[in-house]
Amino acid sequence: MSEAAEEVNTYSTTDAIERFGEDGVTFVDVRDTSESLEHGEIPGAVHAPRGMLEFHIDPESPYFISEFGDDSEFVFVCAIGSRSLLAAQRAKEMGLDRVANVEGGFNAWREAGGAIDGPRPTM
Repeated sequence: MSEAAEEVNTYSTTDAIERFGEDGVTFVDVRDTSESLEHGEIPGAVHAPRGMLEFHIDPESPYFISEFGDDSEFVFVCAIGSRSLLAAQRAKEMGLDRVANVEGGFNAWREAGGAIDGPRPTM
C-alpha cells in the first residue's frame, strides 16, 4: 500500500468532489456490482470491478471499456480507498498516465455529501 501511495495521486474527498463533473475527469468505481447496488454510485462513473480491471483497460480485450481509451484523468474509487489505490497503481502500470485515488473512498464521498445515484433495490 505504501508503494502505491507514493506512485498515485490521492485526492481528499473535498478535492475529489470539486473535480466531479470537470471535463477530462473520469471517475472509475472498482467496487463489486453488489456494493454499487446496495450503497449507490457516483453518477456517470465507469464501473470496472477490480477483478476485471485489467481486461477493461486493455484495448485488445473483448471486455475493453472505451472510456479507458480517452485522454482523461481517471479518478478511482472503492468503498474505503484501498482497492482503488491499488487499482490506480495497476492502471498506471498499464499505461494510463493520469490516475488518482479518492481518500476514504465512496463511504467518505457519501458522508461529505458527494453526488450519488441509488441505492437501487436488489431482487
